[in-house]
Amino acid sequence: MNKSIKKIAIVGPESTGKSTISKQLARHYNCPWVPEYSRYYCAALTGPCTLQDEINMYHGQVALEESVLATNENDFVFCDTTILTVKIWCDELFGETPQVVLDGLHARPYDLYLLMDIDLPWEEDSLRDFPNLREHFMAVWHRELQNLHANYVVVSGTTERFNNAAAVVNNFLRK
Repeated sequence: MNKSIKKIAIVGPESTGKSTISKQLARHYNCPWVPEYSRYYCAALTGPCTLQDEINMYHGQVALEESVLATNENDFVFCDTTILTVKIWCDELFGETPQVVLDGLHARPYDLYLLMDIDLPWEEDSLRDFPNLREHFMAVWHRELQNLHANYVVVSGTTERFNNAAAVVNNFLRK
């Protein structure tokens, strides 16, 4: 992996516009983006998600990110979520996180996190589960990012969300 490539992660609770913003930012800056592997994985599940499924999603997200980074000629890339999402779901659903995921959190840092706020209306989706726990998950994201000593900014706004996200990215890139 090229160490000079900056990784900008788009993270947050369910239904906060992460995928939309990731695609828009990649298009705006003419650079690649790493999609969220777990959406593909979960769409193919035929039963309830297991801890092994979470480990599989961890490995899938890492592999997808590595493949995008290996072919990237830009100085930065946008990541539609990160392996931190796997930790959050493992903790919430199973009360534990496998060591491979915990080790990966420190081995795979991101240069900037855009934490999407919960100010967008909930959009129903067969892969989303917790419309009434958005405040809870927002607090979890804050705590997890703080535990990583992550460089993160909360991005809010409905119609101005993209402009707010781009302003944060512009500020980051100027540094």
